[in-house]
Amino acid sequence: MRKNLSMMLCTVLLACTPALSQSGSKGASLSVVGTTKRQWSGVAVAKDRRVFVNFPRWSDNVPNSVVQLLQDSSMLVYPDQGWNEWKDQNPGDHFVCAQAVYVDKNNTLWIVDPAAPKFQGPIKGGPKLVKVDLKTNKIEQVFKFDETIAPPGSYMNDVRVDTKRKKAFLTDSGLGAIVVLDLDTGKAQRRLADHSSTKAEKTLVVIDGKPWSKESDGTSRKINSDGIALDSSRQYLYYQALTGRNLYRVPVKSLIDEKVTEEDLGKKVEHVTKSCVADGMEFGSDGNLYLTSIEDNSIKRWSPSKKGALQLVVQDSQLIWPDSLANAPDGSMYVTSSQINLGPSPVTPYRVFRFKPNMRK
Repeated sequence: MRKNLSMMLCTVLLACTPALSQSGSKGASLSVVGTTKRQWSGVAVAKDRRVFVNFPRWSDNVPNSVVQLLQDSSMLVYPDQGWNEWKDQNPGDHFVCAQAVYVDKNNTLWIVDPAAPKFQGPIKGGPKLVKVDLKTNKIEQVFKFDETIAPPGSYMNDVRVDTKRKKAFLTDSGLGAIVVLDLDTGKAQRRLADHSSTKAEKTLVVIDGKPWSKESDGTSRKINSDGIALDSSRQYLYYQALTGRNLYRVPVKSLIDEKVTEEDLGKKVEHVTKSCVADGMEFGSDGNLYLTSIEDNSIKRWSPSKKGALQLVVQDSQLIWPDSLANAPDGSMYVTSSQINLGPSPVTPYRVFRFKPNMRK
């Protein structure tokens, strides 16, 4: 265990925690991987089963942005204390508002920082995608986004990486767009920024019978393209707005081709299916697409081979605002419960859960 990392003063209950009671639960069993009193959003699992989570700076109660969960019921600041100590220092060299973590097929950790604390910004020079070498636990590269890629009002939300093409894809949930980043050159471009598929729909999100963030027009606060997933063949990139009920996909080949105009690219966008109000999505090791369904405390899946409607995988009253999904080496999946609908001080702790997708046929 690396002794040079600082111990985070926050207790966590790890994977040895027994499965939750199935009273009121449907589908697969949930096991608690970790709990905390501070709000997290993203989760990632490395090939050696190390688990990483991030704490977006949505409030002042964020002493650290990215941590590793340990087996001795504690957390370690990751990759070091310096990157987690942003207090108006150079935003390009610190985590300002870490929104998502993701481990790619090459076992590299990626950290998305929209640099928009309390959803204000982004701070100039702060938006970035950080690449971490999990063998050395050192930051290998920082891809910074200027105002042409992360304009005022943008909020880089989640990322997926095509390791063969060496491209990264990020959703902008603030304005609505897909950002395509060339990992060889560092060049980025905003795509589908004017297309309806990346924009929020006129949707009222209802959780436990209560409207969430109801606006004057009777709909919920508009959150644009959010969840994102790359299929195993790297043929399609899937995405949808958080406040929306429609899942879309676009051919990766067309998305990365700069010769394909925005107009022509928009014509290649496909409507996949009627969906749920989903915050996160990810393809499982079984080839199915899994989505977090925040309105009914559940995880659902869509099968590319069968197509058709979404199927329930697991539902539990303690799965409050399921946020991000991550694959583990054993075929299980991890999901964060960020409890966004309960405000800044929920009674129950924030949790990371683990479940086996194939437990429900």
